[in-house]
Formats: sequence, C-alpha cells, structure tokens
Amino acid sequence: MDSLLDGIAPLPHLGVIRVEGDDAARFLQGQLTQDFALLGPNEARLAAFCNAKGRMQASFIGVQPAPGTFLLVVSRDILAPTLKRLSMFVLRAKAKLSDATADHALHGLAGSAVPDSLDARPWSKAQEGDTLTVRLYPADGQARALLIAPAGHAPHGPSLSSQAWQWGEVRSGIAAITAATVEAFVPQMLNYESVGGVNFKKGCYPGQEVVARSQFRGILKRRAWPAHSQGELVAGQELFHESDPQQPCGLVAQAAAAPQGGWDAIVSVQVTAAAGGRLTAGGPQGAPVSIGTLPYPLLADV
Repeated sequence: MDSLLDGIAPLPHLGVIRVEGDDAARFLQGQLTQDFALLGPNEARLAAFCNAKGRMQASFIGVQPAPGTFLLVVSRDILAPTLKRLSMFVLRAKAKLSDATADHALHGLAGSAVPDSLDARPWSKAQEGDTLTVRLYPADGQARALLIAPAGHAPHGPSLSSQAWQWGEVRSGIAAITAATVEAFVPQMLNYESVGGVNFKKGCYPGQEVVARSQFRGILKRRAWPAHSQGELVAGQELFHESDPQQPCGLVAQAAAAPQGGWDAIVSVQVTAAAGGRLTAGGPQGAPVSIGTLPYPLLADV
C-alpha cells in the first residue's frame, strides 16, 4: 500500500476563495458549520456552507495565513457559484471575498512526503512564510497533508498522480462537495460531525437548526461508508437496496478508480440499507456495491 499512496500530487481540481477584512472571522462564523472565531495559529478547519434547509452547498478546508485573512480550499467546479452565494451575505460586514486560485499552488502530500514535523492531529496546520501545510485524515494508514503555497511553488519529492490522490481521498472516508452533490446532504449524512466538520457550540449559521435537530433528536437515518464495486461509480449516482427496489436508498458522494480494479467510493445511504442485503448502483439491476468499514469512529448521537 505504501507505493500506491506515496509522493506529491498536483491538485488542479481544487481552488481557493480568499476572505479578508476586519470582519472576516465574524463573517465566516455566521456562515459556516465550524468555529472560525477561535481558529488557532496551528489549526485548520473542515467546514460546510449549508442552505436554510441544512443541505451542504459546499465544503471547505479553511486556514488563516495572516490576521484578518482566511483561505477556503474548495472543489473548483463549484467555486464560482459558492463565491457568489457567500458574497450575497456580506452586506455591511468589512469582509472582501475573491477567487484566489491563481495566487496559490495546491499539492497533496502522501506517505514519506508528509513532513515529520507536522502535528499528528488531523486539521493541524504548520506555516513557513506564505506556505501552509494541513494534516488530513490518513488513507489506508498512509499519512496525508494539503500544501497551500504561493503560485509557482513546486515542492520536491516523488511524484504522485492526481488520480491516485483522489483515490486516497475516497479511502480517507471524508467526502468533499462537488457539482454533482450540491444540496444532496446534510453534514451528518457525510459524517462531518464525527471528523471535525461541525461545531455544535458556535453561533448561528444557515441551516443550523436542521443540523442541530438531526443530531440531538437521534434522527440520523443516513450515514457515509466506504464502498466498492466492479462497475463504475460516479458522484451523484443513486443507490438501490433490494428491500425497496423502486426507491433510491442513497447516493455516491465521491468515487475514484481503484488501482487494483473496480471503483472505490464514499456512499451516503440509509443505515438500514448499509446493515446488509443487496445494494446496487444506478438502478435495481445495476452493478452490486459492497459496503466497507469506516476508517474512523462515529460520534455517538447525543
């Protein structure tokens, strides 16, 4: 497994939104699911931007490279509409939002490419000048990190393909929102409350009541799991269970070709469907999908 996820990968599928100004932290605090007001100098944040119904419109890895400035790393295919939606809420706040993708070089670090000096905790951050490194959740035991550097920066080390990196993302068990899955999930459907993506003690944000009610009233009926199929899996694809072949029981949240054949994915499905029985992709007669074991524990429902 070491040879499959070891090296440095360019990440052209990701982009960067910059938020800067005296009210930048307060603005993000009022829009996202995580706490940005208390973001420490050695911390990053996984966060979601939800609509009023608690459905995720985007997901980010957020960092603060300097006082009053935040960078939100987001899937590039939803960056423009996400920037537009977020900007609608600025109103009188002293916060300026912009597409800063062209100003940054994004790389994924895996295995031996992850600096030994980086704190072992997921979402920890190290910074050297304008270059930031964020510890991510591992994939199949392999350490991973996100490198955010000035444009033109080319880290030295063994190369890893973008495709291999995206497979590692899937194997980490943490899905990112892309164009195919906008408004498809509340955060708990992707286990965000269990991997540092939701703070239930912070102030209000769009969809907060729905997210909190889902958590505290014990009505989490869908969860995310790793999955595998010999047939092709794609984000947004419907999944069906033999117990009710006429109604989809979930969706593929993220998928990638598996190096050893077939397709690996993160699927969000009904808890009852994940417990057993025949699961298929695309329709009742589609390719069988097998559910795997999560690489991290789920928080017990409060």
